[in-house]
Amino acid sequence: MSAAGGLDTALAAEHAAVYAYGVIAARTTGRLRVTATAAFNAHRARRDRLREMIIAAGGTPAEPTAVYRLPVTPTGETQAVELAVLVERGVTAAYLELTASADAAVRELAALAMQECVVRAYELRPEIDAFPGMPRAAPTPTPAPTPTSATTPS
Repeated sequence: MSAAGGLDTALAAEHAAVYAYGVIAARTTGRLRVTATAAFNAHRARRDRLREMIIAAGGTPAEPTAVYRLPVTPTGETQAVELAVLVERGVTAAYLELTASADAAVRELAALAMQECVVRAYELRPEIDAFPGMPRAAPTPTPAPTPTSATTPS
């Protein structure tokens, strides 16, 4: 695992998160808009920190694209929350690689970023993955009881 590659992955996720939260904040009101604006600012700060780290390591940080394809178009509060939760899960997964970095500062950045993303997602929708950031496994079917034949005493 290269720190530069992991930093680039996390930076791309933060660029996308900033875009998505801009859309969410523009299409919501009240408490959800306040939450989206706070998340926008948090992701923007992480994005800027990642850019600084990449530059300090001698790299060139990728610039954001003009538009991102959103997995959900927020037309109401339900879709806005769905998009925000998906964004937070995606950013959490993007930082996962960095938790294996040899650089303690990078590991700390990744762990804190993942924690913040999981908390934001939980505040929006109180559910949590068993291993945040890891791909979700297909649900395991619940075994049904096997019918037994009833025996009657003779």
